[in-house]
Amino acid sequence: MADISARDLSKVYANGVVAVRHVDLEVADGEFLVLVGPSGCGKSTLLRMLAGLEEISAGQVFVGGRDVTDAPPRARDIAMVFQSYALYPHMTVRKNIGYPLKLAGVPKAEMEARVMAAARTLQLESVLDRKPAHLSGGQRQRVAMGRAIVRKPAAFLMDEPLSNLDAKLRVQMRAEIARLQREFETTTVYVTHDQVEAMTMGDRVAVLNAGEIEQCDSPRALYDRPANLFVAAFIGSPSMNFFAATIEPRSEGLVAVAGELVLPLDEGAWTADLRSWSGRTVTVGARPEAISAQPFRPGCPSVSAEVDFVEELGAELVVHSTVSTLGGSHAINAAIAAATNDGEVVTASNIVTKLPPNAGVRATDKITLYIDSTQIHLFDPAGPSLRGKDIW
Repeated sequence: MADISARDLSKVYANGVVAVRHVDLEVADGEFLVLVGPSGCGKSTLLRMLAGLEEISAGQVFVGGRDVTDAPPRARDIAMVFQSYALYPHMTVRKNIGYPLKLAGVPKAEMEARVMAAARTLQLESVLDRKPAHLSGGQRQRVAMGRAIVRKPAAFLMDEPLSNLDAKLRVQMRAEIARLQREFETTTVYVTHDQVEAMTMGDRVAVLNAGEIEQCDSPRALYDRPANLFVAAFIGSPSMNFFAATIEPRSEGLVAVAGELVLPLDEGAWTADLRSWSGRTVTVGARPEAISAQPFRPGCPSVSAEVDFVEELGAELVVHSTVSTLGGSHAINAAIAAATNDGEVVTASNIVTKLPPNAGVRATDKITLYIDSTQIHLFDPAGPSLRGKDIW
């Protein structure tokens, strides 16, 4: 086992495209770190640079304190698990798992013992003599994992290993990979575009955008204290709601005003000097759970809304509504959707909330939505958070 360090890593292709920009990343020994972000953000390129499969334009890579920047992949003591599994179709499961050991010249008896140990761990004993064409998707993925495990490498690098599986199997394999990583305590860097996968698996999650790390933190911290609008929009499902507001000083204290909505602000809950923002526009962010059809407390701020459509998920309702008085919210949500969903704006609604399954809300209903002002986020419209302290 070993730590992994990337220092000022950059990748610029011959055509001038910058895929990775000055990335600094530290992965502790035994840590499970997830790289997440939209398509084309540079996460797979960064992983391949760590593995030695992609030439580095600038910067250094260290594995276990050893500079491996110019070392070939085989000299880095790293096992890679690919999206495509990369199994040899003419070989049995037994031979696929044992192939790295054969290349390394491991004695036959030891090789067989290690293959059997990996097969037991991954529940592959009954299919050891089958070829990949006769395996399910989940079994193929476990064979790919077995081939990595059997080497006992210093680190695992995994590039979207579950993207070819159906939804149910993805959930099962997520738990399996997390269990194996805990069992072997092997340093792991895992790439995915699925933020739910990232949040449920990683000790820490690095959110990438346009080749740069926007924030690297624990899943809880990313959700509760996003560093900027991009992270706030990308992390969370459904996404955070955003709308424009103006900071105003009033007799009762500072408030954020958005049309008919007046949100009281606790100045002590923010690291930024909110007084300096008086008269200026900020972007307010509110998670779906910070908005309800019932008041959180007496005098809770509220707005009138019209329900566009309702997603019935059994344990809860996800309600999409339009609040016409929240000026600028459509534009903000559209801009963020363009940045996080490859240009696809998924809904014209500007407020999404989660309600109990018995709420009895239907499309075209007129409802009142209450916002918990103690749970809102404030952002500079240019992106950075007016960073809230850890108040939740």
